[in-house]
Amino acid sequence: MMKLPVLALSLSLLPPVLMFTTQPAQAEELMKWERIPLQIPLAVGQERVLFADKNVRVGFPPALNGKLRVQSSGGAVYLKADSAFPQTRLQLQDVENGEVILLDVTASDKGSAEPVRIVYSGEVTSVSSNDAPGPSGGSSATSGSDGESQAKRRKIKYSAPLPVVLARYAAQSLYGPVRTVEAVHGIRPVNHHLPVRITTLYPSEPLTITPLAGWGTGSRNVVALKVQNTASRKITLDPRLLQGQFVTATFQHRYLGPVGTPEDTTTLYLVTAGRPDGAFIAEPAVTPKTVKAAKQGGNHGRR
Repeated sequence: MMKLPVLALSLSLLPPVLMFTTQPAQAEELMKWERIPLQIPLAVGQERVLFADKNVRVGFPPALNGKLRVQSSGGAVYLKADSAFPQTRLQLQDVENGEVILLDVTASDKGSAEPVRIVYSGEVTSVSSNDAPGPSGGSSATSGSDGESQAKRRKIKYSAPLPVVLARYAAQSLYGPVRTVEAVHGIRPVNHHLPVRITTLYPSEPLTITPLAGWGTGSRNVVALKVQNTASRKITLDPRLLQGQFVTATFQHRYLGPVGTPEDTTTLYLVTAGRPDGAFIAEPAVTPKTVKAAKQGGNHGRR
């Protein structure tokens, strides 16, 4: 197993490690953005979710007012058509850098409600602030030639390796005073799409692991997770025992005290390449038999 360099953070760190595992099955329709408008058919009366994994605002023409409900939160866009309408152009604009993704949306009784995840490839068309789509209306960027209308994304330079920057930003965002959290260009909140409790990450110890939040830039993301000891003994945390595919792993503390003590909880920062949920081993499927057996076990225990 290959060890990666230790991150120089102002935290209690252990050497981050790289691990490999299989990817969980995908549950959404994948659409690749290649500067060609994405076709999004909607089913009237049903909500369809688009996972943009960017902080976006949506621009759409006034003609859709009263016909299409649009909501955006944490990198996800929720579309619900109240009535049928023909193909109409929508714009998703990244609030961080102004990049625009184009959607051709239609609504009918034969549309789809399957979630969509947008996959990015290459550069994305960029518009100026004057051309940016607003929350209730939008305009597309227009210019003479294709070379003039499309701007290359500038490569962002950081003062430290990107995993260090991401982990430090996550720690400051969670625990630093709001006035001291400095905005870092290019880093945005992301949806981690993880279950409320993770049992496959550190199965060798009696730990309760809960996702807190996620941030990312480009293809790198960081997920902060609360790690709590449920045993009456001290636990030494070892990143080499983590199960998953991660770039780096950083514990805020090296040890966990026994359950019930102030030291029984810490935070883990995991940097991933690509989608955060794709780096974790899938949780075991819960079947009706499993639930019934658990309930029966609980009833026997109370007798």
